[in-house]
Amino acid sequence: QQREHGQTTAVVKEQLSVGLAEVRDLEHLTIAYEPVWAIGTGKVAHPEQINEMHEHIQQTVRTHAGDAADAHHKLPVLYGGSVNAQNAAEIFALDNVDGALVGGASLDAEKFAQLCLIAGQNQQC
Repeated sequence: QQREHGQTTAVVKEQLSVGLAEVRDLEHLTIAYEPVWAIGTGKVAHPEQINEMHEHIQQTVRTHAGDAADAHHKLPVLYGGSVNAQNAAEIFALDNVDGALVGGASLDAEKFAQLCLIAGQNQQC
């Protein structure tokens, strides 16, 4: 419902604000984003949606960090919405995606190995 009402970025901004409230050192932080509507559904956001949300996450974290943000440090943001061998190359090629949080595909060694190969080809390993 939040997605259908155009509230996704506001919801993620609020979640990040709460989640990062006590975080001061961003140097070792990695964030994984998975749309709620993608969890366990096999649905994947469109590449443009993924890229835009990851950019929004980067901007929100930089704003949160303020003066503590290192302008040269890029916060890794992983995508976790039903990544598989069929969609991984397209997702990994997005400018604002730094890797994947792999769920179900990691339960099958052969499928996971395929994802690792694709990630390596896109320099995501």
